[in-house]
Amino acid sequence: MTPMLEVSSLRAGYGGIEALSGVDLVVPMGGVYAILGANGAGKSTLLSVVSGLHPPTSGEVHIAGVRVTGARCDELARRGVCLVPEGRSVFPNLTVHENLRLATHGGTSLAIIEEKTYASFPRLAERRKQVAGTMSGGEQQMLALARAIATDPSLLLVDELSMGLAPLIVSQLYELIAELAAHGLTVVVVEQFARTVLGVADRGALMVGGRIVTEGSTTDLQAALTSAYLGEGDALS
Repeated sequence: MTPMLEVSSLRAGYGGIEALSGVDLVVPMGGVYAILGANGAGKSTLLSVVSGLHPPTSGEVHIAGVRVTGARCDELARRGVCLVPEGRSVFPNLTVHENLRLATHGGTSLAIIEEKTYASFPRLAERRKQVAGTMSGGEQQMLALARAIATDPSLLLVDELSMGLAPLIVSQLYELIAELAAHGLTVVVVEQFARTVLGVADRGALMVGGRIVTEGSTTDLQAALTSAYLGEGDALS
Protein backbone atom coordinates (compact mmCIF):
# COMPACT_ATOMS: atom_id res chain seq x y z
CA MET A 1 0.00 0.00 0.00
CA THR A 2 1.22 3.50 -0.83
CA PRO A 3 2.41 5.29 2.35
CA MET A 4 0.56 8.41 3.42
CA LEU A 5 3.88 10.18 4.05
CA GLU A 6 7.35 9.34 2.83
CA VAL A 7 10.46 11.48 3.25
CA SER A 8 13.90 10.51 2.03
CA SER A 9 17.34 12.03 2.66
CA LEU A 10 15.58 15.15 3.95
CA ARG A 11 17.76 18.03 5.09
CA ALA A 12 16.75 21.46 6.36
CA GLY A 13 18.17 24.16 8.57
CA TYR A 14 18.17 27.72 9.79
CA GLY A 15 21.05 29.86 8.60
CA GLY A 16 24.16 27.79 9.01
CA ILE A 17 22.61 25.37 11.50
CA GLU A 18 21.34 22.07 10.10
CA ALA A 19 18.20 20.84 11.92
CA LEU A 20 17.48 17.81 9.73
CA SER A 21 20.46 15.71 8.67
CA GLY A 22 19.18 13.22 6.11
CA VAL A 23 15.84 12.03 7.54
CA ASP A 24 14.24 8.91 6.06
CA LEU A 25 10.71 8.17 7.21
CA VAL A 26 7.72 6.15 5.99
CA VAL A 27 4.29 6.65 7.58
CA PRO A 28 1.61 4.16 6.50
CA MET A 29 -1.98 5.05 5.72
CA GLY A 30 -4.20 5.33 8.79
CA GLY A 31 -3.33 5.16 12.47
CA VAL A 32 -1.22 7.26 14.82
CA TYR A 33 2.50 7.64 14.15
CA ALA A 34 4.60 9.11 16.98
CA ILE A 35 7.81 11.07 16.46
CA LEU A 36 9.71 11.26 19.73
CA GLY A 37 12.85 13.03 20.80
CA ALA A 38 14.32 15.60 23.14
CA ASN A 39 14.26 19.35 22.54
CA GLY A 40 16.36 20.24 19.51
CA ALA A 41 16.07 16.81 17.91
CA GLY A 42 14.48 18.26 14.77
CA LYS A 43 10.92 17.05 15.33
CA SER A 44 9.15 20.38 14.82
CA THR A 45 11.34 21.23 11.83
CA LEU A 46 10.32 17.97 10.22
CA LEU A 47 6.63 18.85 10.57
CA SER A 48 7.30 22.37 9.28
CA VAL A 49 8.96 21.01 6.15
CA VAL A 50 6.25 18.40 5.54
CA SER A 51 3.50 21.03 5.94
CA GLY A 52 5.22 23.52 3.63
CA LEU A 53 6.09 26.11 6.26
CA HIS A 54 9.85 25.66 5.93
CA PRO A 55 11.79 24.77 2.78
CA PRO A 56 14.09 21.75 2.68
CA THR A 57 17.66 22.18 1.51
CA SER A 58 17.64 18.74 -0.10
CA GLY A 59 15.73 15.47 -0.10
CA GLU A 60 12.24 14.40 -1.10
CA VAL A 61 8.74 14.54 0.39
CA HIS A 62 5.85 12.44 -0.95
CA ILE A 63 2.23 12.61 0.22
CA ALA A 64 0.11 9.59 -0.77
CA GLY A 65 2.63 8.79 -3.50
CA VAL A 66 2.76 12.31 -4.97
CA ARG A 67 6.01 14.28 -4.85
CA VAL A 68 5.35 17.54 -2.99
CA THR A 69 8.91 18.62 -2.14
CA GLY A 70 8.97 22.40 -1.71
CA ALA A 71 5.22 22.82 -2.23
CA ARG A 72 3.55 25.81 -0.56
CA CYS A 73 1.49 25.27 2.56
CA ASP A 74 -1.75 26.24 0.78
CA GLU A 75 -1.10 23.65 -1.93
CA LEU A 76 -0.49 21.00 0.70
CA ALA A 77 -3.63 22.03 2.57
CA ARG A 78 -5.63 21.36 -0.58
CA ARG A 79 -4.08 17.89 -0.63
CA GLY A 80 -5.42 17.29 2.86
CA VAL A 81 -2.34 18.13 4.95
CA CYS A 82 -3.22 19.99 8.14
CA LEU A 83 -0.82 21.13 10.88
CA VAL A 84 -1.72 21.87 14.49
CA PRO A 85 1.43 23.76 15.52
CA GLU A 86 2.93 23.96 18.96
CA GLY A 87 1.42 26.66 21.14
CA ARG A 88 -2.35 26.42 20.50
CA SER A 89 -2.88 28.34 17.29
CA VAL A 90 -6.19 30.04 17.96
CA PHE A 91 -7.17 33.65 17.33
CA PRO A 92 -7.24 34.96 20.92
CA ASN A 93 -9.38 38.03 20.18
CA LEU A 94 -12.15 36.01 18.48
CA THR A 95 -14.83 33.92 20.12
CA VAL A 96 -15.02 30.15 19.79
CA HIS A 97 -17.83 30.61 17.26
CA GLU A 98 -15.74 33.08 15.22
CA ASN A 99 -12.68 30.81 15.31
CA LEU A 100 -14.76 27.95 13.95
CA ARG A 101 -16.22 30.18 11.25
CA LEU A 102 -12.69 30.60 9.86
CA ALA A 103 -12.63 26.86 9.14
CA THR A 104 -15.47 27.20 6.62
CA HIS A 105 -13.05 28.31 3.86
CA GLY A 106 -12.76 24.66 2.82
CA GLY A 107 -16.43 24.57 1.86
CA THR A 108 -17.94 22.93 4.94
CA SER A 109 -20.83 24.86 6.45
CA LEU A 110 -20.51 26.44 9.87
CA ALA A 111 -23.49 24.43 11.10
CA ILE A 112 -21.76 21.13 10.29
CA ILE A 113 -18.45 22.31 11.76
CA GLU A 114 -20.10 23.36 15.00
CA GLU A 115 -22.11 20.16 15.20
CA LYS A 116 -18.97 18.03 14.87
CA THR A 117 -16.98 20.25 17.22
CA TYR A 118 -19.51 20.32 20.03
CA ALA A 119 -20.11 16.57 19.78
CA SER A 120 -16.38 15.94 20.27
CA PHE A 121 -15.77 18.83 22.69
CA PRO A 122 -18.94 19.59 24.71
CA ARG A 123 -17.00 22.12 26.75
CA LEU A 124 -16.55 24.29 23.66
CA ALA A 125 -20.31 24.45 23.25
CA GLU A 126 -20.46 26.04 26.69
CA ARG A 127 -17.76 28.51 25.61
CA ARG A 128 -19.29 29.27 22.20
CA LYS A 129 -19.50 33.04 22.78
CA GLN A 130 -16.36 33.30 24.90
CA VAL A 131 -13.23 35.01 23.57
CA ALA A 132 -10.67 32.28 22.95
CA GLY A 133 -7.82 34.10 24.66
CA THR A 134 -9.68 34.03 27.97
CA MET A 135 -10.10 30.24 27.98
CA SER A 136 -7.83 27.73 29.66
CA GLY A 137 -4.89 26.22 27.79
CA GLY A 138 -6.71 22.92 27.47
CA GLU A 139 -9.79 24.57 26.01
CA GLN A 140 -7.67 26.50 23.52
CA GLN A 141 -5.98 23.27 22.45
CA MET A 142 -9.39 21.68 21.99
CA LEU A 143 -10.39 24.57 19.76
CA ALA A 144 -7.18 24.34 17.70
CA LEU A 145 -7.73 20.62 17.21
CA ALA A 146 -11.41 21.13 16.40
CA ARG A 147 -10.56 23.63 13.68
CA ALA A 148 -8.07 21.22 12.17
CA ILE A 149 -10.53 18.35 12.16
CA ALA A 150 -13.15 20.59 10.55
CA THR A 151 -11.03 20.79 7.39
CA ASP A 152 -11.49 17.00 6.95
CA PRO A 153 -7.76 16.33 6.47
CA SER A 154 -6.22 13.10 5.23
CA LEU A 155 -2.92 13.77 7.07
CA LEU A 156 -3.05 15.53 10.43
CA LEU A 157 0.27 16.77 11.86
CA VAL A 158 0.21 17.61 15.58
CA ASP A 159 3.15 19.30 17.30
CA GLU A 160 3.52 18.88 21.10
CA LEU A 161 -0.17 18.45 21.87
CA SER A 162 0.49 17.96 25.58
CA MET A 163 2.64 21.02 26.19
CA GLY A 164 1.53 22.89 29.31
CA LEU A 165 -1.67 20.89 29.77
CA ALA A 166 -2.99 18.85 32.68
CA PRO A 167 -2.65 15.06 32.26
CA LEU A 168 -6.44 14.54 32.25
CA ILE A 169 -6.89 17.00 29.36
CA VAL A 170 -4.00 15.40 27.44
CA SER A 171 -5.60 11.98 27.90
CA GLN A 172 -8.92 13.24 26.54
CA LEU A 173 -7.27 14.82 23.50
CA TYR A 174 -5.34 11.66 22.68
CA GLU A 175 -8.49 9.57 23.05
CA LEU A 176 -10.06 11.73 20.35
CA ILE A 177 -6.99 11.39 18.11
CA ALA A 178 -7.12 7.60 18.53
CA GLU A 179 -10.79 7.63 17.57
CA LEU A 180 -10.10 9.70 14.45
CA ALA A 181 -7.28 7.35 13.45
CA ALA A 182 -9.58 4.37 13.94
CA HIS A 183 -11.83 5.88 11.27
CA GLY A 184 -9.02 6.12 8.73
CA LEU A 185 -7.25 9.41 9.43
CA THR A 186 -3.44 9.37 9.42
CA VAL A 187 -2.06 11.32 12.38
CA VAL A 188 1.60 12.15 12.91
CA VAL A 189 2.23 13.36 16.45
CA VAL A 190 5.42 15.00 17.67
CA GLU A 191 6.00 14.60 21.40
CA GLN A 192 8.89 15.12 23.76
CA PHE A 193 7.36 12.88 26.43
CA ALA A 194 6.85 9.29 25.36
CA ARG A 195 4.16 8.12 27.72
CA THR A 196 1.65 10.72 26.51
CA VAL A 197 1.49 9.23 23.02
CA LEU A 198 2.77 5.64 23.05
CA GLY A 199 -0.51 4.46 24.53
CA VAL A 200 -2.38 5.38 21.33
CA ALA A 201 0.33 5.17 18.65
CA ASP A 202 0.64 2.26 16.24
CA ARG A 203 4.22 2.94 15.18
CA GLY A 204 6.77 5.68 15.55
CA ALA A 205 10.31 6.93 15.34
CA LEU A 206 12.90 8.35 17.69
CA MET A 207 14.88 11.40 16.53
CA VAL A 208 18.27 12.44 17.88
CA GLY A 209 20.37 15.26 16.43
CA GLY A 210 18.27 15.69 13.30
CA ARG A 211 18.23 11.99 12.40
CA ILE A 212 15.93 9.01 12.86
CA VAL A 213 17.80 6.58 15.10
CA THR A 214 15.01 4.07 15.78
CA GLU A 215 11.82 3.25 13.88
CA GLY A 216 9.25 0.58 14.59
CA SER A 217 6.43 -0.53 16.86
CA THR A 218 5.67 1.20 20.13
CA THR A 219 7.33 -1.72 21.90
CA ASP A 220 10.50 -1.13 19.89
CA LEU A 221 10.41 2.56 20.75
CA GLN A 222 9.85 2.00 24.45
CA ALA A 223 12.86 -0.30 24.55
CA ALA A 224 15.01 2.32 22.79
CA LEU A 225 14.16 5.24 25.04
CA THR A 226 16.69 6.16 27.72
CA SER A 227 17.04 8.94 30.22
CA ALA A 228 19.61 10.53 27.90
CA TYR A 229 16.80 11.34 25.43
CA LEU A 230 13.54 11.97 27.24
CA GLY A 231 14.07 11.74 30.96
CA GLU A 232 13.93 8.57 32.97
CA GLY A 233 10.39 9.06 34.27
CA ASP A 234 8.85 9.37 30.83
CA ALA A 235 11.05 6.89 29.07
CA LEU A 236 10.34 4.04 31.45
CA SER A 237 6.74 4.61 32.47
